[in-house]
Amino acid sequence: MSAARPRTLAALAVTGCAALALTTLPSASASASTPAGHGGHGPRPQDATLPEGDGWGSAEGGVTGGAGASGDRVFTVTDRAELAAALAAPGDEPRVIRVAGAIDANVDDAGDALDCADYARDGYTLDAYLTAYDPETWGRDEEPSGPLEDARVASALAQKERVVLSVPSHTTLVGVGSDATLLGATLDVRDVENVIVRNLTFEDTFDCFPQWDPTDGDTGNWNSEYDSVVLYGARHVWVDHNTFTDGRRPDAEQPEYFGMLFQQHDGQLDIVRGTDLVTVSWNVFTDHDKTILLGNSDSADADDRGKLRTTLHHNLFENVNERAPRVRFGQVDTYNNHYRQEAGARYGYSWGIGKESALVAEHNAFTLPEEITPDRVMHQWTADTALTENGNVVNGEPVDLLDAYRAANPDNTLGDDAGWTPTLRPEVDDPCALPALLDDRAGAGRL
Repeated sequence: MSAARPRTLAALAVTGCAALALTTLPSASASASTPAGHGGHGPRPQDATLPEGDGWGSAEGGVTGGAGASGDRVFTVTDRAELAAALAAPGDEPRVIRVAGAIDANVDDAGDALDCADYARDGYTLDAYLTAYDPETWGRDEEPSGPLEDARVASALAQKERVVLSVPSHTTLVGVGSDATLLGATLDVRDVENVIVRNLTFEDTFDCFPQWDPTDGDTGNWNSEYDSVVLYGARHVWVDHNTFTDGRRPDAEQPEYFGMLFQQHDGQLDIVRGTDLVTVSWNVFTDHDKTILLGNSDSADADDRGKLRTTLHHNLFENVNERAPRVRFGQVDTYNNHYRQEAGARYGYSWGIGKESALVAEHNAFTLPEEITPDRVMHQWTADTALTENGNVVNGEPVDLLDAYRAANPDNTLGDDAGWTPTLRPEVDDPCALPALLDDRAGAGRL
């Protein structure tokens, strides 16, 4: 399959979005979501499979998840206990897990709510931890150690036992209706294959026990665990029509300790440690700091080199600070996404180019306030790297984002050729159509 091209791209280069808005949006909307699995009148959501040619996930066999599961392998779950049992049901045959309503992971076996104090072990309290590791007394040359750090680790393990839920191979996890929500949960898709995650809202995946690391950067930092979804050594995964949000616990409302934000959230979606062949489509990522990470270490080349092949298309990134995505090693196709920032929202960058990154970023739309200039869209983490960038628009006008970055960073070494050309694109919409199209169709409850 050859790479698709937006129907009106040539006109866009001349006119900008304003002149095209009335003529391009109807055709773009009609074409974008009609394949099975992308809305329309296809199969039931629990039976949907990734359409042929839809991103890296469709290569080398595709993603079918739990499609075709027998009746006794279709579970409808309404609380954490039922969800954990459905995930743990023995056997490798396809399974479908239908999530109905809101499920809170921070509950005990009886379903009673747990708060951070319930997980605390061995005398841990935040006040005691802050006193013990205040840089004015502990210093800034080494990470915390000793009884209170040991207590923090033990407390974190107690929370991990409740909130981290392992997903087996050949599974479809799908929300029922428009309000299926996982609160405070991590879906751990680890060393498995053929998994579909659709139509779920992931809200407030929070860590009660972040670690203070005074050696992290120039000022030290708080580091937390738990991503909403983590793909670790996984293969053939489709993440589609979900919403990821900090929701009830936004970073903006958290305190600062030792001059740094007490960061209780890690990533929304991490793709690491040899994960391969992933399609991430029609999701909403909102109000978050560290959003999507591909490759979690420069030293992970033995696991990651030649893998981490991922496609991100038709996703809305709204008021996210960074990592949309941040890439090491992988061939990553990022097209037809909308990046929207409100004035005053924290913003570092959208595209992070790291070690051996091969990012292709084309036909995306950016809606940015005046204080965020186009040169800030990308950040080069590793010297002598490259990306392919073209066909993107900022506030309705075509902008060469790589040229903008180079002009603002004259000492950069960022090349203009990622070294490969995406072919697995079933449809490429005009970037002018994306703001309205994704507002209408992206995220949970939009199947």
